[in-house]
Amino acid sequence: MSRRRTWTEITVVLMLSLGSSALYSVLQIIDDLSQTTPLGQQSTALNTSTTTVQYVDLARQLLGIAVDLAPVALVCMLLWSSSRPHLGRLGIDRFRVRPDLGGAALIALCIGVPGLALYFTGRALGITVAVDPAALGSYWWTIPVLLLSAVRSGLQEEVIVIGYLYARLGDLGWGRWQVILSTAVLRGSYHLYQGFGAFIGNAVMGIVFGWIYTRWGRLLPLVITHVLLDATVFVGYPFVARAFPGLFS
Repeated sequence: MSRRRTWTEITVVLMLSLGSSALYSVLQIIDDLSQTTPLGQQSTALNTSTTTVQYVDLARQLLGIAVDLAPVALVCMLLWSSSRPHLGRLGIDRFRVRPDLGGAALIALCIGVPGLALYFTGRALGITVAVDPAALGSYWWTIPVLLLSAVRSGLQEEVIVIGYLYARLGDLGWGRWQVILSTAVLRGSYHLYQGFGAFIGNAVMGIVFGWIYTRWGRLLPLVITHVLLDATVFVGYPFVARAFPGLFS
């Protein structure tokens, strides 16, 4: 594939997914900084309800998850190999219990605790907005949808930002750290709507994930780590926020 075609493919994939999210996020932080209310006193919400009609809301939530996963399916098709492992270029092979679950749990612990500390530090410094990660209504399907949302985030971010971009940027001749740092900046950029603390935290997470990926060459532990982190935040937040209202006000 020519360099021009490779760059065109990368641009299309990113504009259909996290690249457009990054651009919207940059515009959002510019808008936030333009307001009279300080950044630290602003808020944002994830996984929000779209209507008070319960099953219409459920349908919209599921449709949104499916649409976000479409670019993941696209990059799997683009990098599919006729020989096994079919998704080897994405770092995906057979599931291995010990490294994929045990390794993911260890990585999640090492990233989750410092990440939480960074969030509160950012809030104290006024560079991070208050984030409500679970603003859905209280329905029987709320927790299953939040778990699906965590799976969506894990697959979308790791398959595209790590698996796909590392493969395609490698095809373009980029060096290891050039790829790691550039994709880490991208990861931080599409979290800018949460403030500068989120940008820093996610960029650091991108560097750690990139270093691990270039060492292990396997994507599943990173996907599972991401799912564990988001599932814990999405499902656990309402309970912790009620238990410690002053901390999350």
